[in-house]
Amino acid sequence: MNTPAGPTTAIPWQRGVAWLLFLGPFFFLSYGFANSMAARWQVSDALVYEWEQHIPFLPWTILPYWSIDLFYGLSFLLCRTALQVDRHALRLLTAQLVSVACFLAFPLRFSFARPDADGLFGALFDALAGFDLPYNQAPSLHISLLIIIWVRFATATRGPLRWLVDAWAALIAVSVLTTYQHHFIDLPSGALVGLLCLWLWPDEGPTPFSAARWTQSPERRRLAGTYLCGALTAAGLGVLLGGGGLVFVWLGIALALVALNYALLGPAGFQKHAGRHALGAALLLAPYTLGAWLNSRLWTRNSPAPGLIADGVWLGRLPDSGAMRADGFRALLDLTAELPAPKGNWAYMQLPWLDLVPPDSARLEKAAAAIERLRQHGPVLVCCALGYSRSASAVAAWLLATGRASSVDAALAILQQTRPRVVLGPQHRQALARVSPPAELTGGA
Repeated sequence: MNTPAGPTTAIPWQRGVAWLLFLGPFFFLSYGFANSMAARWQVSDALVYEWEQHIPFLPWTILPYWSIDLFYGLSFLLCRTALQVDRHALRLLTAQLVSVACFLAFPLRFSFARPDADGLFGALFDALAGFDLPYNQAPSLHISLLIIIWVRFATATRGPLRWLVDAWAALIAVSVLTTYQHHFIDLPSGALVGLLCLWLWPDEGPTPFSAARWTQSPERRRLAGTYLCGALTAAGLGVLLGGGGLVFVWLGIALALVALNYALLGPAGFQKHAGRHALGAALLLAPYTLGAWLNSRLWTRNSPAPGLIADGVWLGRLPDSGAMRADGFRALLDLTAELPAPKGNWAYMQLPWLDLVPPDSARLEKAAAAIERLRQHGPVLVCCALGYSRSASAVAAWLLATGRASSVDAALAILQQTRPRVVLGPQHRQALARVSPPAELTGGA
């Protein structure tokens, strides 16, 4: 007896073609307009490092340089849903709009004389020169589009084919220098635009701004202001130092995004799903994430081990995979929004909460219910960055909701027996006092 095949999802290629019919002309019109305006203004400014004069001119790299046009069109065939098609197209459109706006606001010119090339390579350079004048430099739209297209191909390929995709993408990235189309500064600025587009338009789920609203929380406003000041300081330092000091601009961008999350977007701005941040968010936030991880290790260096609170529920800092296995945990409740979680063979749940912001009673009740569900798998670790605040308030809520503690003071006393540095402020206490057992916990322990 033949078993009927399961339903397959048709590639929404018609939708992709429709987008291409719009994006293609729009690219040439907007890119050409910025080029012609720079020529009319007789732009001569350039941002170039002295060492760039040693970059060789490699005529054959015009092949990978041109190949991005082919991959641009093919990338739409790798989208499996209409939403993916739309988000991919919106990434490409946003990169175009942002880049052209920068070309018009801060026009720059490529300052090296390109050597002559002959044969096929020379013909390709001549064709390129027909519409691409030596302007439209920073950010490199070639790099922005490459990042967006590479992600589309990388998520659809595996094994040796994925290695080939990665290698060819790297070759395209290098080719913007070796074809004498861009100066170095255009590459990181182009990468920034590409990553912002990935962050703005995730493949699935809501966009970061879909549920955005300005916070009324004094704590969040204060922290947003603090991070914004740090962002301006870091970015200013990077611009002042120049050269390798531009890494501080990256830090400034990361801190600015964190400030935006505290002021407007909430935990959703970190784009953490199944314990990992989306690629755009992960790379944009990398300097902040590294700093947050180092801070968590410094604060807990004298007490890295988690503590048993009651009945298989442990409290501690976010562990690594080795610590999870060594301590025999079978479940993990992760309350961090800013740090990636370890991967392993254990039950995992995440409730991303902003650091240093007291949770309300609804979040605490949800955490208490999550802890009780995870207990079914065995010993469960409830964690945040340090294991002193977010996770402590969640475990306190579980103690209260399940009747293991009769009051907030009693719950705090239980916590401090094994985690003496746990301190819950007045707002934590007020929220805990309003915790009532969720329906699934009314049966007690």
